[in-house]
Amino acid sequence: MGAPVSVGVVALDPVLEAGTHTTLLACPELTVCEPAEARVAVLTVDRLGPGELDMVRTTRALRNGPAVVLVAGVLASGDALHTLAAGARGLLVRRDADAPRLAHAVLAAARDDCTLPPGLLEQLLDRPSDPRHGTGGWTDGMLSDRERSVLRLVADGHETAEIAQRLAYSPRTVTTVVHDITQRFRLRNRAHAVAYALRAGLL
Repeated sequence: MGAPVSVGVVALDPVLEAGTHTTLLACPELTVCEPAEARVAVLTVDRLGPGELDMVRTTRALRNGPAVVLVAGVLASGDALHTLAAGARGLLVRRDADAPRLAHAVLAAARDDCTLPPGLLEQLLDRPSDPRHGTGGWTDGMLSDRERSVLRLVADGHETAEIAQRLAYSPRTVTTVVHDITQRFRLRNRAHAVAYALRAGLL
């Protein structure tokens, strides 16, 4: 087992901050520190709005550039798209954010993976695309079935080895598929690829 992942807490409400801090202390894989020194920052909010999205962007812009996991009291499918586009790599609804799930989301973010609540993921995948909103450069023919399958599992928080096992691919193939997508569309990372694919209705 490697060294614990450093994680900081950002919240406007001191009660939410204290609760999240206590939950993180129960995770032996993590060590809690100041957000400016952390590898991953957990943002805890009641609801998502423009101010909270700015918090995501501001936290990502810290000198250490921490990955961001957002924990919200309420999350709608549109909130997920906005949060991922703002740079978050994990989303949890507060009622589900117990120590094991929060630790899983933090560790996934530290690996540059993306996690979403299963129910929220289903809403996103079932939602029809709205052509009025455009695709930001994606079109229906630009993702193969294999690429869609890999991105669906990435969005569900699975690691490379798990995706390879589920799809009967080698881990190297999975890594190559994700790399090809991010390079082709000039995306920053896995989370960015998932956000754009979901926004375009391609998953």
